[in-house]
Amino acid sequence: MDIRQMQYLVALARERHFTRAAQSCQVTQPTLSERIRQLEQELDVAIVERGQRFHGFTAEGERVLKWAQVILDNWGALRQEIASFNDRGSALAGRLTIGVVPSALPAAASLVSAIREAHPNVDALVLSASSEDIIRQLEEFSIDAGITYLDNESIAGMIARPLYRERYALFVRLDHPLASRPTVTWAMAAHHPLALLTANMQNRRIIDRAFAGAGVRPHAHIESNSLINLFSSVRETGLAAILPEYMGKTLAMEGMKAIPLTEPLVEHTLGLVAIERQPMPPLVDLALDVAKASKDLRMPAKST
Repeated sequence: MDIRQMQYLVALARERHFTRAAQSCQVTQPTLSERIRQLEQELDVAIVERGQRFHGFTAEGERVLKWAQVILDNWGALRQEIASFNDRGSALAGRLTIGVVPSALPAAASLVSAIREAHPNVDALVLSASSEDIIRQLEEFSIDAGITYLDNESIAGMIARPLYRERYALFVRLDHPLASRPTVTWAMAAHHPLALLTANMQNRRIIDRAFAGAGVRPHAHIESNSLINLFSSVRETGLAAILPEYMGKTLAMEGMKAIPLTEPLVEHTLGLVAIERQPMPPLVDLALDVAKASKDLRMPAKST
């Protein structure tokens, strides 16, 4: 049994296809298949459902896969730590993979900037994902950390560092009927054509609960899993969109306005999360420390 076999198995789980898994590992398909078959012989258990194509893993194979993911995560963490010893602790190097809910992508950019300022040899892969996918990917060790909601869905078994509080605004063009108002209630917003995130996004579930709390049910004329697409829809179609308030400071607002939503005032905390484990991988530990220390990422405290 060796690390390569673990890598091949995890690649097969990711790609769900023998040839694509082999290509991602830069080996031939027969090589990958043979090494997985050798692993089955060593463990004396069937790992892959046999057939002309990949049909999935056996029940025993699913357990082997879980161990392979843990082994590879620990192997990567060990290599990071040894590398830091070789550099006498002066700087960390490597790639940090972070899954981020769409509404927090600007915060992710700020976090990565702060990490790289302290450790320029740390690269980052930032992936947009739903909160549910982030938790799943963390448990599969396919990402190192995630930026997601801390107070809206379970993050049991995770270590968390709050980054900022998210509030919501109605984004409209200046020719919209509500554009002259200093604030808009959720009930008012529901009576206007809207562009909203798709139902699988946690941000949308928060918005739906706010509307339900106001006793109204809006109609989404446009749905997207991209905040940028919703923002563009406001500009191009004249629809209103409910987006995080800070986007009004992040994007070019010429000809547009972000109106705070009230009654109720809705706020949620977003932060950096990672699997709680010891020892903690050095790059994950670094990200958690930077998130804890950073003041630039935090939004103002809840108003009273």
